[in-house]
Amino acid sequence: MPLNRRTFLGTSAAAGAGVAIAGGSAVPAAAHGHGHGHGHGRPPKRYSFTVMGTTDLHGNVFNWDYFTDKEFDDKAHNDVGLAKISTLVDQVRREKGRRNTLMIDAGDTIQGTQLSYYYAKIDPITAKRGPVHPMAQAMNAIGYDAAALGNHEFNYGIPVLRKFEEQCDFPLLGANALDAKTLRPAFAPYVIKRLRTPHGRDVKVAILGLTNPGIAIWDKANVGGKMVFPGLEEQAAKFVPRLRSMGADVVIVSAHSGSSGTSSYGDQIPYVENAAGLVAEQVPGIDAILVGHAHQEIPEYFVENKQTGKKVVLSEPLKWGQRLTLFDFDLVWEKGRWVVEKAGSQVLNSNTVAEDPKITRLLADEHKKVVAYVNQVIGTSTAAMTTAEAAWKDEPIIDLINVVQAETVKAALAGGAYAALPVLSQASCFSRTAQIPAGNVTIKDAAGLYPFENTLEARLLTGAQLKDYLEFSARYYVQTAAGAPVDTAKLTNADNTPDYNYDAVSGLTYEIDIAKPNGSRIVNLSFEGKPIDPAAEFVLAVNNYRASGGGNFPHVAGAKQLWANSEEIRNTIISWVQAKGSVDGAQFASVDWRLTREGAPVF
Repeated sequence: MPLNRRTFLGTSAAAGAGVAIAGGSAVPAAAHGHGHGHGHGRPPKRYSFTVMGTTDLHGNVFNWDYFTDKEFDDKAHNDVGLAKISTLVDQVRREKGRRNTLMIDAGDTIQGTQLSYYYAKIDPITAKRGPVHPMAQAMNAIGYDAAALGNHEFNYGIPVLRKFEEQCDFPLLGANALDAKTLRPAFAPYVIKRLRTPHGRDVKVAILGLTNPGIAIWDKANVGGKMVFPGLEEQAAKFVPRLRSMGADVVIVSAHSGSSGTSSYGDQIPYVENAAGLVAEQVPGIDAILVGHAHQEIPEYFVENKQTGKKVVLSEPLKWGQRLTLFDFDLVWEKGRWVVEKAGSQVLNSNTVAEDPKITRLLADEHKKVVAYVNQVIGTSTAAMTTAEAAWKDEPIIDLINVVQAETVKAALAGGAYAALPVLSQASCFSRTAQIPAGNVTIKDAAGLYPFENTLEARLLTGAQLKDYLEFSARYYVQTAAGAPVDTAKLTNADNTPDYNYDAVSGLTYEIDIAKPNGSRIVNLSFEGKPIDPAAEFVLAVNNYRASGGGNFPHVAGAKQLWANSEEIRNTIISWVQAKGSVDGAQFASVDWRLTREGAPVF
């Protein structure tokens, strides 16, 4: 569940992707035309090259899931990690000739797995004589030419990011990550690479990096007063003409920004979050955009520039190293310069290859350390808890998430203007197989409760808004008449609502009457034993996905933000268990909600 599961607008034109082999040409002879000024009978000079791209790697080097402590697998049997990507990259370089290729990334590199968490927090790269970040080691070994900054690069603070930057043999680019005081780029805005051609004239390829304006909100604690993040379009409009005037033959943008033109953070800042398509449409002079951030797979998509009518090719490879994008460019020498005649893209699936032993050997020790770390005992539990029935019953294991979130928010608001308000909390049953065993609890047990990279926020809501919120959530249940048999296998996920878009809210008591139609299911909604006051104010501890509009729940995205941090909720849960030493459901579990029909409990 990424920050913003926006449906990608438009269709992919993958079927039309032509693959150009380096030095050859995927252009039919008829397209060569006349009037290239080459004299009669002399064929025009041509050159082809390939730019490979990854994005949203989120700390994945190995095809491994540190939360289950086994090889990564999903329904589609995707594989993850840079070790797989490395094998694909080697294949492409062998086919095209290494000198005819470049390798770039579109951001969100150093956060997302326990591997990346370990080297930010447990054995930090910032320590004196600290380790080299595994992502830097792997990307250096693969031979990246540039990477754009993602919003999650800022999660662990600027010192960790600066140290990571120092450890990379390639630049981290962010033309719209500006120093708050000077308003000059705080990172390299672009890099220009030269490719040798057989014709004695190099091709100059400019790579411009753009990041996400949402950083200003999501990582306010780390960047407030230090950096500002203007919109992608305005910075691209500033830099693309400059790159062309510096002699760039080809301009590629690596943008940590989806292509749909939407935002998930309402009107909190005046810039579009998913702006890659708008950049292609509004800024002339761009040949291709490597898209990131939205966790969508887009093999090939063309956007027409409004000013020039030229088509710009966009591609977004799937997250975590599941796909590698290939942009193929065919150039022709015209009027004393190289001109892009044709550009297309496609994606390769990393599940078609084995891991590169060069990468797995390089990072075997780091991997072992992190596996030992996730299996570390952090406390004990008085009883076993499981999410097996949490989709239809108020279970202690979900109460655990809510008590951690509510306590964290209460502590954050203590002593401030909102300290006296009651704190409620929302949580979802993310996985029906999560469990806290009786006895020893490990880091991976606690982390498995919260498989997503969400962070925590506090939003201000009224009693009336909370009722709307709960009614929206209750659409998850299939309407079941009183007296009709109840089959739990068919009761949930009405209208394909995923489990993570059903919220249980703690701190209130309520019933969900599943015999009633959507919109009138919440009955006996009470706070502290009395019917809720529609005008009363409450603080809702809520994850950033929900707070930024994920799942489209009412009121919360527009509600006043009282507090936010960039610590992953799962790591907050781990710290809470470590601090308590023992998890005792009797201390926090309570049945706040139940399914009913005409007043009679369903279970």
